[in-house]
Amino acid sequence: MDRNAFAILCELLKTRGGLLNDCNVTIEEQVATFVHILAHHFKNRSIQGCIGALDGTYKEMTVPESDKPRYRTRKRHIATNVLSVCTCDLKFVYVLSSWEGSTTDSRVLQDAITRHNGLKVSFGNYYSADAKYTNGQCFLAPYRGSRMYMDVDPEEYTPRNHEEYFNMKHSQARNIIDRCFGLLKKRWAVIRSPSFYPIRFQGRMIIVCALLHNFIRMYMDVDPKEYTPITLDELPIDEDISNELESIDVVEASDEWS
Repeated sequence: MDRNAFAILCELLKTRGGLLNDCNVTIEEQVATFVHILAHHFKNRSIQGCIGALDGTYKEMTVPESDKPRYRTRKRHIATNVLSVCTCDLKFVYVLSSWEGSTTDSRVLQDAITRHNGLKVSFGNYYSADAKYTNGQCFLAPYRGSRMYMDVDPEEYTPRNHEEYFNMKHSQARNIIDRCFGLLKKRWAVIRSPSFYPIRFQGRMIIVCALLHNFIRMYMDVDPKEYTPITLDELPIDEDISNELESIDVVEASDEWS
């Protein structure tokens, strides 16, 4: 099918078939994906129940001299450990920015799901996470002890067994959180370097930037920052609300995914 025939098909589906753009995918992308599946018998299987991804990143901060040991990371940066959770359409659903850089990622997650108005994960759903986190109910981490997809050149990577294949697919799916971090740092310069505001204010700025990021993605048809290259500086450094669904409030080892 040439471009002219493709354009006519898209117009027919739009005017007569009622096909519409959605917030993330244009009519042309929808049609191209469908035609590609038909032509190549492409299989696009998804894991049911995955509602996003989570990860921790570091935001460099300026703190008093007496507080520096608590905020010093393993790489000797002075930073806060920021836990962020995002959906598949690159919107943040939870950000916790109050922990010192010396705190482990698993400890930050434990606090996030047990604190008042913390992260809520209903049974039956889960977030993908990397190997720093416990592989348990509602949090799906890659196989440990197997070669990781990100540790080798993606162009030359061939899984040697089912565990490596799973880790490859898991890594590809989980990169949405890295993209979220990259967009956040690209959009807001205050995230990219330390500031000299009080510690509590610096943490709140991170949350405000995430909220503004969501607002932009909600009300702009096209996010211009999503289609511009991310530089090295923009990459991530390594009221009661009732809920009828039962939620996870503890992180522990599990054979849920074995």
